[in-house]
Amino acid sequence: METIVIVGGGAGGLELATRLGDTLGASKRARIVLVDRWPGHFWKPLLHTVASGKCDPQVSELPFSAQALDHDFEFVQGDMLCMDRAHQTITLSPRNGGDGACRVIAYDKLVLALGSVTNFFGVPGAQEHALTLDSVADAEHFRRRFFDVCIHAGENRQPVNVVIVGGGATGVELAAELSNTARTLAAYRVHALDPEQDIRITLIERGQHLLPQLDPLQAQRAARHLRSLGIDVLTCTAVASVSTDAVTDAEGKAHPADLTLWAAGVEAPPLCATLGLSVNHLKKIMVDGSLRSTNDGRIYALGDCANYVCPVKGPTPPRAQVAHQQAMFLADLLARKDDTPRPDFRYHDYGSLISLGQQAAVGALTGPVTGRSYRVGGSMASVLYRLLYQKHLLQLHGTLPMLTHTLADWLRAKVLPPVRLHR
Repeated sequence: METIVIVGGGAGGLELATRLGDTLGASKRARIVLVDRWPGHFWKPLLHTVASGKCDPQVSELPFSAQALDHDFEFVQGDMLCMDRAHQTITLSPRNGGDGACRVIAYDKLVLALGSVTNFFGVPGAQEHALTLDSVADAEHFRRRFFDVCIHAGENRQPVNVVIVGGGATGVELAAELSNTARTLAAYRVHALDPEQDIRITLIERGQHLLPQLDPLQAQRAARHLRSLGIDVLTCTAVASVSTDAVTDAEGKAHPADLTLWAAGVEAPPLCATLGLSVNHLKKIMVDGSLRSTNDGRIYALGDCANYVCPVKGPTPPRAQVAHQQAMFLADLLARKDDTPRPDFRYHDYGSLISLGQQAAVGALTGPVTGRSYRVGGSMASVLYRLLYQKHLLQLHGTLPMLTHTLADWLRAKVLPPVRLHR
C-alpha cells in the first residue's frame, strides 16, 4: 500500500489530509500520515484574535487525533528534523520532545506544507526584541505580555505603548482588535488605565498605503477607521532598528514601545533550506506546475513554503486561499494513477477581506466569471469575513458539524465576556 506523508497541519495540510483520508484512506488504497509539531490545528488567519484575547484557542483548536480518527488518516506529533531522499524517509524529533530516539517515517510520496515564519529582513534588534504571531503559542505569549503591561502600568500610573510593525492583514487586524480589547479590559476594571489616553497603539508601514493587496481607496478607508479608534497610523516609514523599549525609524525618530509586534513579512521555515531541494531567496521550495519539487518528483509542496509562479498572475501570495486551492488540487492529483495525465495548478484570486474589529471590515471580491473586482466594506464585509472561517470548517467537517460549531461559538459569545479577562 502506498504511503503519502503530509508534513504540516495548517490550513492546506490538514484539508489535504482530510480529503485524502476520505478517499484513499477510507478505501484502503493508500496510507495517509499527517505530521505536525503541535497536537491541534488552529486557523492561522485568526491568530490576531488569540493575541487580543478575543478567542480562546483551547476552545477553537481542533485536535489532530480526533480529525484523523473521523477521516481515516494517521497523525504523528513531532518536529521534522531532516529528510533522506535516497531512502525516502523523514526523521522526526523524539516523542514528546524528550531524550528518546528520533523516529523515522518512510514515504512513497511526501507533501511539505510547512507554512511560513516571520521575516525580520535583517533589521537590527528585531528578532531579539519583537514578538511575532507565527503560532498559537506566540499569540498567547503576546496576550499575556499585553495583559501584564497594562496592569503594571495602571498600578504605576504610566502609559502603555504598543508598536506594530507591518501594515498588512496581520498588523491591521491586530491593531483594531487590540484597541477594542483595551477598552473592554478597562470596562471590566482589569486595569486602571484610560484606554483613550493611556494606551497608545502605533502601526508602522513602510509602503505608501496599508494593505497592499487592496486598492488605495480601500487602504485609505482602513487607515481612517484605525485612526478613529485612536491608533497612530504611520505610512512611508521604514524601521531601522528595534530595542527593548523603542522602535527607531529610518529618519532617526524613536517610537516608545513597551511591546513590539513584528508583522512586516514572512518567509519559509529554515528547515526548507536544509532538505537539499531548490529554494528561492525566501527559502521557499521551487515547484513545477503540478506543485512537485523541481528536484524530486516524489516530493510536493504547497502553501506558504512553496514557490509556485502562476503563468498569469505571477508568484502566489502567502494567503490561506492559496493553500486551500493547492490542497484541493493535490487531493485530486494524488488520488490519480501515476500514468494518467498531470494537470497544472491554476490559482484564482477571489479577493481579500480584512477585519477592522467589531462589525467592521474592508475588502475586495473578484467575480468568478467576469474577473471584475468589487469593493466591500462595513457590516456586510464583516459578515463575509466571518464566513471565511465557516468555509474552512466546512472543508474539514462537513455541513452539520460546521453548523454545530457555529452555533456553539454564537452561544459562547452571548454568555461570556467579549475578551478573556484573566492572564
